[in-house]
Amino acid sequence: MHTGSGTVGLLLVMTLAGAAAGGETQVEPEVASKMLASQTEQFEQQVVEVTDNVYTAVGFHGANTSMIVGTDGVIIVDTLFGPSSAARAFEALRAYSDKPVKAIIYTHSHGDHTGGATAFAGDKRPDIYATENFGVAEGATAAAGPIKARRGSRQFGRNLSPSETTNRGVAPANTADHDRGKGFIPPNVRVPPEGLKTTIAGVDVEFHPAPGETDDAMFLWLPDEKVLFAGDNFYHAFPNLYAIRGTAYRNVLNWSESVAKMAEFRPHFLVPGHTMPVRGEETAVAMLSDYSEAIRSVYDQTVQGMNEGKGPDQLAHEVDLPEHLRDKPYLIEFYGTVPHAVRAIYAGLLGWFDGNPTTLNPLGPKVKAQKVAALAGGTRKLTAQMQAALVQEDYQWALELADHVKWLEDGDRELARTVKIAALRGLAAREYNAPNRNYYQSYANELESGALSELWH
Repeated sequence: MHTGSGTVGLLLVMTLAGAAAGGETQVEPEVASKMLASQTEQFEQQVVEVTDNVYTAVGFHGANTSMIVGTDGVIIVDTLFGPSSAARAFEALRAYSDKPVKAIIYTHSHGDHTGGATAFAGDKRPDIYATENFGVAEGATAAAGPIKARRGSRQFGRNLSPSETTNRGVAPANTADHDRGKGFIPPNVRVPPEGLKTTIAGVDVEFHPAPGETDDAMFLWLPDEKVLFAGDNFYHAFPNLYAIRGTAYRNVLNWSESVAKMAEFRPHFLVPGHTMPVRGEETAVAMLSDYSEAIRSVYDQTVQGMNEGKGPDQLAHEVDLPEHLRDKPYLIEFYGTVPHAVRAIYAGLLGWFDGNPTTLNPLGPKVKAQKVAALAGGTRKLTAQMQAALVQEDYQWALELADHVKWLEDGDRELARTVKIAALRGLAAREYNAPNRNYYQSYANELESGALSELWH
């Protein structure tokens, strides 16, 4: 079982200190590959004996599923994405107990935690526990379902070839998704906002609503065993305070407070929604405390900058973790990033307008491209600058110039597409943030295959 700071390796700590200041997740390609390979240890497929009668199946899909063995039955915490992956995990867990399933608990409503319940429930349906507001995780953005699905596939690298994949930051790269959600069973026992204490199969269980990644999240506390199940409010990576697939605002302040509340229980064993469980009171409390502080610090710095009149672009390049947290392996930006969080906090609190009248009614992309080309001395010179940026491995600038060239009637749109593909792959090779890396590579493949429109929508 992983116990804390030594699990990812000295290389990662040194790289974080040297390369991640200012929210950068770009390093040399060989370093990025080594970092992501090391993070893969966090979800290698196995059953972990957390403590007596508590077992967690890691790596059978993207999330974890756990089994608590009671006197006359077992309790299942989270159920993976679909029945096939859940069945494989349950078979592995059954090596430790064949007692009937007395209850299933959903820590929140994301599909990778709820979609495989039928594999555990069997013919006799046990009680299914969830919060009273269960199901609100994606409701606010349901209307944007088609584009969210497309962007989600890019974020998770679902269509990447085996040679292009590494992992998903807090999950394996390749998972069985063909039966996603087909094993979901609606909850029939609702946990009120003030929480619930009960006994299931002889095990005392406490349910504590704790909004964070979702508003319907909760954590579980086993007071006798000193085990805390954190759901997706904690895992071994900087939290995904904003998902690039597209989400409604995740209340960052609530998230920080919920994790701080977990630390107050002083767990001896900490089971995240993804990645390896943690053993040891001192380690678990330190990790939760640092996690809460990191989230709160990003929030506070962003709000301070907002109130000073700074916009999201400036703040995304200025806000950083406090120095004493930058060398914590469980806060490396494998999944979420500080810049993404900053932008989400800004939009969540103030909306899209940054307060600068220049951006109140900005030029459309085609008009702006024409003016940039004129400023460069014409389309040919702008195109030359685009090509030079690629040769110089100034990949972000090459992307931005390619997006201008594509709008120009006299621009070489095919050349711009070629440059953008190469620049995206250059960025992907240097990314240790898995969602960014997967998105860059996936978008490059879509451009190359012709799956996107002439204007790359």
